[in-house]
Amino acid sequence: MCGIVGWIDWENDLRRQTAILKNMMDTLVNRGPDASGMRVSQHVALGHRRLIVVDPEGGGQPMERRVGGKSFVIVYNGELYNTKELRDQLKERGYEFQSYSDTETLLVSYIEWGPECVKRLNGIFAFGIWDEMNECLFLARDRFGVKPLFYVKKDNALFFGSEIKALLAHPDVQPCVDEEGLAEIFALGPTRTPGHGVFRGIKELKPGCCMLYTRRGTNVWRYWVLESLPHTDDVDTTAVKVRYLLQDAVERQLIADVPVCTLLSGGLDSSALTAFAAESYDKKGMGPLHTFSIEYEGNESFFRPNQFQPESDERWVRLVSEFLGTCHRTVKVDTRQLVDALAAAVRARDLPGMADIDSSLYLLFREVKRHATVALSGECADEIFGGYPWFHRQDLLQSATFPWSRSLDKRLSVLSEELRSRIDFKGYVAERYRSTLAEVPYLDGEDWLEKRRREMFYLNITWFMSQLLERKDRMSMANGLEVRVPFCDHRLVEYVWNIPWEMKTWGQREKGILRKALEGVLPKPVLNRKKNPYPKTYNPSYTQAVVCELNRIISCPSSPLVQLIDVAAVKALLEEVMSSQDSTPWFGQLMTGPQFCAYLIQVDMWLRQYGINVVSDMAYGMHEEYNPALCFE
Repeated sequence: MCGIVGWIDWENDLRRQTAILKNMMDTLVNRGPDASGMRVSQHVALGHRRLIVVDPEGGGQPMERRVGGKSFVIVYNGELYNTKELRDQLKERGYEFQSYSDTETLLVSYIEWGPECVKRLNGIFAFGIWDEMNECLFLARDRFGVKPLFYVKKDNALFFGSEIKALLAHPDVQPCVDEEGLAEIFALGPTRTPGHGVFRGIKELKPGCCMLYTRRGTNVWRYWVLESLPHTDDVDTTAVKVRYLLQDAVERQLIADVPVCTLLSGGLDSSALTAFAAESYDKKGMGPLHTFSIEYEGNESFFRPNQFQPESDERWVRLVSEFLGTCHRTVKVDTRQLVDALAAAVRARDLPGMADIDSSLYLLFREVKRHATVALSGECADEIFGGYPWFHRQDLLQSATFPWSRSLDKRLSVLSEELRSRIDFKGYVAERYRSTLAEVPYLDGEDWLEKRRREMFYLNITWFMSQLLERKDRMSMANGLEVRVPFCDHRLVEYVWNIPWEMKTWGQREKGILRKALEGVLPKPVLNRKKNPYPKTYNPSYTQAVVCELNRIISCPSSPLVQLIDVAAVKALLEEVMSSQDSTPWFGQLMTGPQFCAYLIQVDMWLRQYGINVVSDMAYGMHEEYNPALCFE
């Protein structure tokens, strides 16, 4: 994995601007701590930070290839899992290779097939290729957006990078947030509208999309979409195919020239990946597989089961690790570490995130990096197989909004009256929800309930899954760790998308078809374990710490957060959090009152650290600052 940046400018000589390019690259040093490179010509500047995973000698970037007098240069962040197949096809077409890196394979694939090459790729990727003769830049991102890619189009220039911070390092890109950005933060956050960069003028290349940039401008198109088709396999055949596709994805994603591990919670998803990985290691005589989990100081005393998190993971982790013979480490974090890491999580993400869920992952990955460079994780199984409560509970299934974020009134109640009168937050959320449903590829002949569940799967894959993938990428890459997600293999997702609900819930269990597919792979107690989300802290010291910190922030008149909130309403929230035993989430399954406080703390950190200017997006595309009190220089 790596970090990439680029800058195309038709009017200026970029050979005199290498210092700016280096500053952009330096923001991504954690993504690529092992090496760096740049290529600069009159109108094109490309930069790369490298995390060495495959082919240490032959995978350096930017990488150039000349064919028939034409020059092509690539900067690439990602990993291809079908490199060998692509290389064999290209060799048959007469190409020779100087390395065994997937970077060279990707570049030659583009030379041979042009933009259509992306349809042949199995992997996680975000890359840019400069075609010197035709003066065009091609950008592409993997089907589910596992790897990030942001860009800014300004006058006769285009800037792109793996993270928002790389764009903000350019003097022509300012840290401004307008009404849409505030709606993203306060009404939708920590999810984010696909394609929306929150900062004004910053966009995200959506998952499954490509862009071509020339002197004539930009052309963006989608190269991959989910397709709804009748499912004709019986349940036994379906289970066999699910098992094959998942096992094949795991085995492909174990390929690396550096140590690989898995993240193990003892749940169905992570245990399945670990089982297939351990089996592969045994066959190759590679020794025990290393596994990692997280636990929180005090949870052994303070954890209480609830409808969203029925039990803790510790005994299940031990059971699976012993069953598979892995070398396991549990990383335990305390309250002070969680609170202190909130700032690091904001810097990693460039945005407020999932509070202590983000900071705990940051701390976990910091420890994992000491032992491995690549980790496999069980993200995305719940989104594609239907594991979350909102797939099953009628009240959540029938809610006419994003089911993981139904407490909009509570969220908005802490905002200032001026802000609520200026921005139609509810209308903004409703429009984002409506426009997403308009994209759903329905299948003819489905009844209302089946259509509704297809909508739910689409919402989860395009929104909630993207949020979790973004979280996992930023927290891991901030520590120079590459995390791979086998459940995001597009072949598996395409197949499972069309499995009907009664088969997905085989045995009247959530993810029943996956459980059936894994029979004989995992112990029966693990196969039958109830869905349990990523763990969080239940230590009251964490609640006390975030309440104390948020109270300190709102007591400071110079706090940028104070300019946006109703201080009295937030104080009432703090009293409620300290006294309430209510565990109903305001976001997802885990983020209750303490996490809401921590989210507001992260918003304040974000406003301060990034020097955010809050501006008004006036009619006809004109932007003016409004209310000087809301401008944070």
